[in-house]
Amino acid sequence: MSSVVTIGMYDGVHRGHQAVLAAARAEADARGIPLIVMTFDPHPVKVHRPDAYLTEVTTLEHRIDLLRDLGVDEVDVVPYSLGFAAQSPREFVQTYLLERLAASCVVEGEDVRFGAGNAGDAQCLASLGADLGFDVRIVSDLHDPKTGRRWSSTWVREALLAGDVREAAYVLGRPHRVRGEVEHGLKRGRELGFPTANVHAKGVGVVPADGVYAGWLVLCDNGVVRPLPAAISVGTNPHFDGERRTVEAHVLGRSDLNIYGQTVQVEFTERIRAMASFDSLDALLAEMDRDLATTARILGVPSASRVDPASVTAK
Repeated sequence: MSSVVTIGMYDGVHRGHQAVLAAARAEADARGIPLIVMTFDPHPVKVHRPDAYLTEVTTLEHRIDLLRDLGVDEVDVVPYSLGFAAQSPREFVQTYLLERLAASCVVEGEDVRFGAGNAGDAQCLASLGADLGFDVRIVSDLHDPKTGRRWSSTWVREALLAGDVREAAYVLGRPHRVRGEVEHGLKRGRELGFPTANVHAKGVGVVPADGVYAGWLVLCDNGVVRPLPAAISVGTNPHFDGERRTVEAHVLGRSDLNIYGQTVQVEFTERIRAMASFDSLDALLAEMDRDLATTARILGVPSASRVDPASVTAK
């Protein structure tokens, strides 16, 4: 069976990506054939410039889930290498789009680049389509109507690294989430009445700048999604001279969660404050109490105090 294909990293699956995917989905529906996204792993930047620092907005697994949520029928993950990148635009189209995916229509944004040295562009793709017998639809780049800036993964990354999770959500069209496995920590928060679900802040996508955030700890139990209101700490815990960067989510008012080893998502709504070290434990606790109140106000949920450490059930 033939297919409609769109190619790209789709890192973050932001508003610009969503426009291309919507156009591709419409083409596939009109033709009664599947929509396939071809994406790559690792990111080309990591292959061509291995010393460059780049953290993808979303992990590959999360990206695939987001694409499927938007109606993509199949995600074809192609291993990216220097050998793969050396193909001419025509070789790539013939081998991957036609022979591998049986593309009858290719839908791309106007900034599409492919083939050795990124020699292939939208005009090249249209020419190859006319020559090799497949249709091409180019979707114009979309820009923010307020600032005129083009929607991009770079914009999302910049906002997150500055701690501006509201701006990141604006570009993404949804709040930013990171996904990881809950691991055992030093349990200092538990002893203070703030038990947390700890996720190592590496390999989970872009983690926002260090600080305290209001957001949600999202659990999935047998297919049922449960978002729980949470005060989220990102950083190394400078008050206790921590060294390992983590994402720690304290669910408001809850001491009964037993989720070690489970994969969770942490969703960021708004930054409350920067990370800081305090003169005393009492000063730290007073600030954390204020964080709980601020979190509840931002999320529109009932306020909660710190919990009794003896009531924490997780071991």
